[in-house]
Amino acid sequence: MVQRLAILDDYQAVAYDYAPWAELAGDGVDVTVFTEPLANAVHALRDFDIVMAMRERTAFDAGLLRQLPKLKLLVTTGMANAAIDLRAAEEQGITVCGTGGSPAAAPELTWALILAFARKVPFEDRRLRAGNWQSTVGFELSGKTLGVLGLGNIGSKIAGYAKAFGMEVIAWSPNLTEETAAAAGARKVRKEALFREADVVSVHVRLSERSRGLVGEDELRLLGPEGVLVNTARGPIVDEAALLRGLNEGWLGGAALDVYDVEPLPAGHPLLTAPRTVLTPHLGYVTSQSYARFYGEAFEDVREWVRGNPVRLLTS
Repeated sequence: MVQRLAILDDYQAVAYDYAPWAELAGDGVDVTVFTEPLANAVHALRDFDIVMAMRERTAFDAGLLRQLPKLKLLVTTGMANAAIDLRAAEEQGITVCGTGGSPAAAPELTWALILAFARKVPFEDRRLRAGNWQSTVGFELSGKTLGVLGLGNIGSKIAGYAKAFGMEVIAWSPNLTEETAAAAGARKVRKEALFREADVVSVHVRLSERSRGLVGEDELRLLGPEGVLVNTARGPIVDEAALLRGLNEGWLGGAALDVYDVEPLPAGHPLLTAPRTVLTPHLGYVTSQSYARFYGEAFEDVREWVRGNPVRLLTS
């Protein structure tokens, strides 16, 4: 019996560049690739047995999963996906598998955003192409203080980059110890002190019910009119309404963002016209190296599940 596989949200239309999906025909799998966000996920996916999700571009909550009775395998890129209700998947007998990822992609994009903001790169690029010359004055990172909110694998890399640029590094996360901070070249501080002392705060905590809205108006006001917030983690960690008020009213210095409450960011969204911002469309994991691992291991997940040997299981 033929099983149908949906590869979702292949925005760049590169899924076949990174894995030999056509080979699955030999295992009785018919592949369909979606290159645009789904307008109606239930309608689009109700006839598929297998779905491959690219990170959190499409949410699979309990309500959606209940309306996909044919779905038996859900593959996500990465070994964690906050947009998938794993308990609901288990209850409905849906196997969920993951993949590895690139440890370098997100930290490098974070640092690109910090540099782009500090030296006004996007603005000056646009001005130069329009026939203008220098019009802004940037700032040096050397001698500034970077606050790292969440000193895990990514946050620790960011701390290392900051030290290489001559910055002082301070850090906070709920369970951070002074020893762990010191090992990463950072000084542990309280959350309030992080925002008060830092010139730039970079967000690297995971999205959960505890971290949703973790950065609100109080924290952003402490960061102040010279401070910069950088978020390459997840949009809802930062109170978007407070962020917009700070930018538009001038009591926050600026923001460099790769993630948003709603993705893709809708046309006309107020962040698109907010002052003192550098914005990218969730590019943190979008590199050829990470895609090679994402798609390559997702292909293996599907093939091995079809053959009765599931790998990289996220459900029991």
